[in-house]
Amino acid sequence: MLSERLHTVLVLGGGSAGWLVAGLLAAEHPDLQITLVESDDVPVIGVGEGTWPSMRDTLQRIGLSESDFIRRCQVSFKQGSRFDGWMRGAGGADGDRYYHPFMLPVGHGDADLVQAWLATDPARPFADLVSPSVQLCEAGRAPKQVQTPEFGAVANYAYHFDAGLFGQLLREHAVQRLGVRHVVDHVDAVLSADNGDIAALRTRGHGELSADLFIDCSGLAARLIGQHFGVPLNSEREVLFNDAAMPVQVPYATPDQPLATCTIATAWAKGWIWDIGLPSRRGVGCVFSRAHASEDEAQAALQVYLEATGAPRERPAPRVIRYDPGYRQQFWVRNCVAIGLSSGFIEPLEASALALVELSAQRLCAELPMSRASMDTVASRFNDDFSYRWARVIDFLKLHYALTQRDDSDYWRAHRDPSTWPGRLRELLPMWRLRAPARHDFGRIDEVFPAASYQYVLYGMGFRPVLQPPSAAKLQDAQACFDEVARQARRFVPGLPGHRSLIDHLLKTAA
Repeated sequence: MLSERLHTVLVLGGGSAGWLVAGLLAAEHPDLQITLVESDDVPVIGVGEGTWPSMRDTLQRIGLSESDFIRRCQVSFKQGSRFDGWMRGAGGADGDRYYHPFMLPVGHGDADLVQAWLATDPARPFADLVSPSVQLCEAGRAPKQVQTPEFGAVANYAYHFDAGLFGQLLREHAVQRLGVRHVVDHVDAVLSADNGDIAALRTRGHGELSADLFIDCSGLAARLIGQHFGVPLNSEREVLFNDAAMPVQVPYATPDQPLATCTIATAWAKGWIWDIGLPSRRGVGCVFSRAHASEDEAQAALQVYLEATGAPRERPAPRVIRYDPGYRQQFWVRNCVAIGLSSGFIEPLEASALALVELSAQRLCAELPMSRASMDTVASRFNDDFSYRWARVIDFLKLHYALTQRDDSDYWRAHRDPSTWPGRLRELLPMWRLRAPARHDFGRIDEVFPAASYQYVLYGMGFRPVLQPPSAAKLQDAQACFDEVARQARRFVPGLPGHRSLIDHLLKTAA
């Protein structure tokens, strides 16, 4: 009957996306029969090594312990992102640098922090004045103490981890603890019902696997949403030019080398390079546009960076991942919803990929129980919401490029051209010349990136609103916030352990 509730869900594809979705559904809806099908001859991308703080809540919701996660997945803590050389070039200590920390500015939304900053200390980086996270990252401090409870924080944090190991841990937990059925098989055909829904997947070894709802986590192949339903991508190549990444995993020069507590993104002439520190290695990768740089140029830039940052000479060769930057025109069609890379991919800047997986899975959980009769309405709302979310991610990522002063290549000059900016960004930037980004600039309570994130990037990139001197009372309120940040930094920096020392301790006690 069409009015009957859904009972069976089939997730196509494993990896972080597939197992996160299966785990959340199984944890929050134990009445569902959930099957995950993955082929053992399809390689996992495995480079999504950075998260948002929301991952802490996600892991708690599926019942994973933080100590097991740290022990099993080469976990380190992430307190935000650092951007080197994005504004003027020559990154690192000799060039421009700014932070996008995870901690909201102290007094955000209550005090006029931006005008007080401009009036009193405009030469000081905005993030440094309003959040102690910058000092913690610069000092190499962890965001919590040994005795801090699991998932608890002194300073807000997310994680870096080994994506391959994370997928394995999620799979083991989902199968052994949450009752997810795991089928390792290759899908030969997608079978349709008379009404156009997906009826079943035909596999080589397990025959036809039917379900009420199919979740496409098949990665860039987009086996269901793209190949079967033919839903095209909204291309963002004219806005965000990058369409290739070149990742490599490199060991530390010495085992006790300091462990970064933020993602480091370093700009080069035709793209940027990420650097993620895990306890036993670094994950490094070059992101670039094939319209502006050859793969040989990208590899040369990557090698220069690795040598400059002390990577050992003996290191593996990088591989190349090519992708079409964009997102689906629809994410949910009939009884199929795409989550993860199958729904789209832009670039790894600001670690939005896994965050969108979390948001999609949480939304799906919230919509259940569901019947086939109500599914089309749910799908329509889901499509509207996630089209909005993807568009806002693109606005925010473009902001990192649009304000650059770099003039060393066509790549950066093209990013500065307002004709390549999304329409919303073109509308908002003139307004933000007069005042700071505020909550009412964004349409939803649960924005992907809040106004504070825009402030961190805008002012880190040298953008300055017109000074409108605040009243004495407003200045006093903001100064109290600045003083509180300074007090927190004086307490936190000496009071928190070094990042590597805390990770080493947690690994020993969890063993």
